[in-house]
Amino acid sequence: MLTIAVSKGRIYEEALPLLEEAGIRPVDDPKTSRKLILQTTRDDVQLVIIRATDVPTFVEYGAADMGIAGKDVLLEHGAESLYEPLDLNIATCRLMTAAHKDAPDITRRVRVATKYVKTAKKYFAELGIQADIIKLYGSMELAPLVGLADCIVDLVDTGNTLKANGLEPRDLIMNISSRLVVNKAAMKMKHHAIQSLIDQFEKTLAKR
Repeated sequence: MLTIAVSKGRIYEEALPLLEEAGIRPVDDPKTSRKLILQTTRDDVQLVIIRATDVPTFVEYGAADMGIAGKDVLLEHGAESLYEPLDLNIATCRLMTAAHKDAPDITRRVRVATKYVKTAKKYFAELGIQADIIKLYGSMELAPLVGLADCIVDLVDTGNTLKANGLEPRDLIMNISSRLVVNKAAMKMKHHAIQSLIDQFEKTLAKR
């Protein structure tokens, strides 16, 4: 049995066509079902539905053989212990800095609100800027408006939320997409089954 960890929402919705191409369709609809372990139309594959930030942890510790997670989540997790065979090119967006439209450019020291603590620290350190990181779990756009931070580091899709709150995207840190990750021990013990799925995903992606 192969266990694939995936989160609800955009990643799952965009991963579903890839899974279906491999003959993997959940028997229960995760949008309506309260089950966290979903059986599929393949007897040898089940899905576990978890928080996006927990996907790499489940895979790292072997609770899932494989998972689908955003690169932003993997960078924060520190996923060196995972095998990352494929960029699925789904759930794409940009990890950027953003600030009030009238704020000056950052040069020496900055207060940064973000949930991407590791990534933000590394980014500003490489620029030679001293960054005081303020960890938030949501409503990042409020931080510059109420004086909590000078700028934010967050995912940007359309930028409409930033604009509506008087902010503007500044610098691109990296483009983000979702990746297939595999537990290294599972890759050895279940190599044929896992490699077959990877090959099927690759073929589907090549057609796009």
